[in-house]
Formats: sequence, structure tokens, C-alpha cells
Amino acid sequence: MHPIAGAVKRFAIDHGFQIFQPDSLKLCADQARVRAARPDALVVAAYGLLLPQPLLDAGRYGALNIHASLLPRWRGAAPIQRALLAGDAKTGISIMQMDAGLDTGPVLQQHAVPIAPEDDAGSLHDKLAALGADMIVETLREAEAGRARAMPQQAGATYARKIDKQETWLAWSRPAVELERAVRAFRPSPGAATMLEGKPIKIWRARVIDDRLEPGVVTQNLIVGCGEGALAITELQRAGGKRLSAVDFLRGRPLPPHARFG
Repeated sequence: MHPIAGAVKRFAIDHGFQIFQPDSLKLCADQARVRAARPDALVVAAYGLLLPQPLLDAGRYGALNIHASLLPRWRGAAPIQRALLAGDAKTGISIMQMDAGLDTGPVLQQHAVPIAPEDDAGSLHDKLAALGADMIVETLREAEAGRARAMPQQAGATYARKIDKQETWLAWSRPAVELERAVRAFRPSPGAATMLEGKPIKIWRARVIDDRLEPGVVTQNLIVGCGEGALAITELQRAGGKRLSAVDFLRGRPLPPHARFG
């Protein structure tokens, strides 16, 4: 429960590099400090601050963003989760030349990654992080050699808004296939949620089955009715408890008769 430095910061500390972590980039003094370093390029990955124009123009090769989608699809804060929620067959990494818009700049390089049926936000993040690391190194080499070419984004932009906590509550009137996607999209964090006997339950793993039950009704072997089809819950967690398999969950406390998720 204590903040720890990320991998980039730890590497910088170990190698004696200067670290600058402003809370905002609006102050001219902070912008001047970055510009004084005379950067070849600024590289951004999941950065929470907007870069003002003086910093977009600070480097010889501008500011480059490692974005976890195939732009222009899923511009914005949560591209990995939105791709999973939408049932996309693929996603990828785009190395983008940043401009004043939200992920609107031209693309220097792009590679697609298929989304496997078992992928969740964690596994997809790790695949894309490894790919993005290789791609940014290659892009910087191409820029230094004068071979980098940025192409404007095509039509078809979609917006990946930040995940709201309210979205993580499963609405059992929806089709089972959509709810299973939500379970994977919100794993490992913040977790898909439901209510049982007035208390929250996290659903960590589930699979779609062809069954017919009233939406929200839970059988004694943890099959839950949905608007279309049903979900077989295979891993879940009571508030304050551990993540458990369905078998261990039921062994600890069997479901009451006529149980219902809400």
C-alpha cells in the first residue's frame, strides 16, 4: 500500500539520469526546463497530462505517442478495455506524431495484434506493451535516419472514454456474450461486479453457455441467466474475501434458495 517507482524511473535512478515529474505542464518554467534539455524527441506512453504546443514543438522529431489501438479506432483513455468490450477481433499499437488534438495526429507506424478469446485487459496490455517498446525504438531509428513518414489518420474514428465505475456493474438483462466480454475487459482491475443478498461480489472469470434462465437468477452451480444465453461463473470473490474458484466459493458458503444477482 505504498507508492513505488515505475520501471522507467527505476532505470533512470540506477543510471544517474535526471528525473523531472511536474504535476502540470502549464507553467512556462516547467516547459522551459524540458526545452532546455534540447530533446531529439519526446516519447509519451499512457501519459496523464496534455502536452502544450511549446513541448509538442520542443524536439527535432516532435512528440511521439505509443498508443494501444489501431488509430483512428479507439482514441482516448481506455483503448484496451473498449476493444474488449466491443468484441473487436484485433487491436494493436500506433506510433503517432502528437498534435494539439486527442490522439488525432498522423501515424508513423502501426502493427495489429489479434485478440484471443481468453485475452483480458491485463494480458492484452502486456502484449501491446512489449510490441510498443520495440516499435518506438524502430521509429526513433527511422526518424534519425530521415526515413520516417507520418500518414494522416483515415476516417472511422471512435472514442475510448475512461472506464466509469458504474460500468463495471453487470446488467443481467444484457446478452451473456457481452457480459463475458465485460468480465475480461475489467480484469485484472477494477473487476466486474454484481450484488448478492445486498453485498457486492466480483466476477473474475466466466464462460458463455447455451442455457435459458431468467436474467439474474443463479443456480446452485453458479450458472446465471442473462438477457440472451447464460454465464457459467468459474471464479468470483466476496467483499473482503479472496478470489475463489466456483467450487471453493460454494464449499465455503452455499447459495441460498432462489438466489439472484442484482
